[in-house]
Amino acid sequence: MFTLRTRVFDRITNMETDKPLDINVIVDDLNDNAPQFKDSLQFTVLEQSKPGTVVGKVNATDRDQEGTDHVVIKYTLLTGSNLFAINPKTGIITTTTNTLDREVKDKHMVVIQLQDRNGDPSGLITTGTATITLMDINDNPPTFAETSYAVSVNENEKEKLILRIPVTDKDLKGSPNWISKFVITKGNENGNFRIDTDPETNEGLLYVTKPLDHEKANNIKLEISARNEAELSNTNAQWMSIPVDVSVKDVDEGPEFSAPIVRFNVKENIANGTVIGKYTATDPETKSGNGIKYYKINDPDSWINVDRNTGELRIANTVDRESPFATDGIYNVTMKAVDASLKTGTGTVIIQVEDVNDNMPMPSTGDLTICEKDGDLGSVVVVAQDKDQSPYSYPFTFSLPSDNNGKWALTRLNDTAAVLKPTKKLVMNHYTVPVEIKDLQGYGGIQMVPVRICQCRNGVCLARDRSVSLGGLALLTMLLPLALLLLLVGYFGTEDDGRYADDIVRKYEYEGVGSTAGSVGCCSEFDTNENLDFLNTLGPKFKNLAEVCRKT
Repeated sequence: MFTLRTRVFDRITNMETDKPLDINVIVDDLNDNAPQFKDSLQFTVLEQSKPGTVVGKVNATDRDQEGTDHVVIKYTLLTGSNLFAINPKTGIITTTTNTLDREVKDKHMVVIQLQDRNGDPSGLITTGTATITLMDINDNPPTFAETSYAVSVNENEKEKLILRIPVTDKDLKGSPNWISKFVITKGNENGNFRIDTDPETNEGLLYVTKPLDHEKANNIKLEISARNEAELSNTNAQWMSIPVDVSVKDVDEGPEFSAPIVRFNVKENIANGTVIGKYTATDPETKSGNGIKYYKINDPDSWINVDRNTGELRIANTVDRESPFATDGIYNVTMKAVDASLKTGTGTVIIQVEDVNDNMPMPSTGDLTICEKDGDLGSVVVVAQDKDQSPYSYPFTFSLPSDNNGKWALTRLNDTAAVLKPTKKLVMNHYTVPVEIKDLQGYGGIQMVPVRICQCRNGVCLARDRSVSLGGLALLTMLLPLALLLLLVGYFGTEDDGRYADDIVRKYEYEGVGSTAGSVGCCSEFDTNENLDFLNTLGPKFKNLAEVCRKT
């Protein structure tokens, strides 16, 4: 529609003589625009979908006047109608069969016609080609190239690829519907084999992972199944399996011990030369032990002697359950058997040491300290240990010998400790207290327990004055060098200025006004009872030295 505005003017005055008038011109629509596709004509649908499954919707438009039959579009399939259908009014494409098979044909090209005026023969037409891609489902199991396989492997080999098993799968390559998973369903009860998948070729890779023994089994029959990562769908097919025959080839091997590990129970401290048993080997092919020699590889404390010809084991050294080479009473010896061709085999002898009561309970080492306190005699805890195991260990009994001096008392604290305390006030000093300690079986003896009584600070004994008794001659020997030094200093001081000698002597004894320190002289270490009067005989200059050497 177009709008025209008209105006009227007087020719002479050129004045407008009336109001403007709008004239509407309606243009009748002609069907001059064919319908057009709006979107891409690319669609997907799962293969083997049920009839009526929606594939997609065709969208179209027409530029002619809305509300007229010029824009009413009819949708028609010109090709592919045996597999697909299209709704003439909505443009929705659906399947008409369940036989769509991606492995037969993965893409279908169909021609779609658009016609306006609702399909009237006079309507305008546009056509386009739609691509319908079939998506894969797992409707094809992997199939083996052969019906069976046979392979051989040497005994004792391990972690070796022994067979590649190719399969084919029609499903989409690289998808879970195509990737194969192999399973050994029979014959691998001992776990000697494993099977993997080659990610590039999708083949099964059969490995021997644990050594096989020709003498125990020279032929093994396996069954291997091939599956996919995805489960099968819309098919009656089943997962497939094939037999694999594995021949184990004989190899000349070294001797084998009767068991990889043998255990002997041996009493502690058993006599040297005692036979505890035999550990022998045989040739796995001949089952004979002829010509085999026996040696030790490892015997950390030399407990065992081995007869090279018979494998007989004899005690060669003290068997001690508490040995640092034994762990919880277990001692290991590694053996080697060597045949005539110098092939070897190894085994382990475990010696389980049976404990005997050969250790007395002993008190813990180190001084026990009683801190002196007014009105309190104090006490210490005596703790005992026994290297033996139950029943040759705790609970312990603690007692004082019958001939004890009566200065100490002992009371039980628990299974491994007792409380020791003086019965009267004792002077500060070191004491050695005899305590009889016995284990559960009554085995034990008198042990000397060192106890120190002292003044403490924060539970620790203070440093004691050294009570060193030196004779006058020894003291004089120590002091003479110092005396000579002072004489020299005094001499030169007298010659030059008498004040210097006085100052030197003062500095020797004087700590300064207000100093809390005592004398720094070495003489302070000596007892006050020591007679130091002889220093006065050395002259007036030693008077101060004599005073310094006496304690205040």
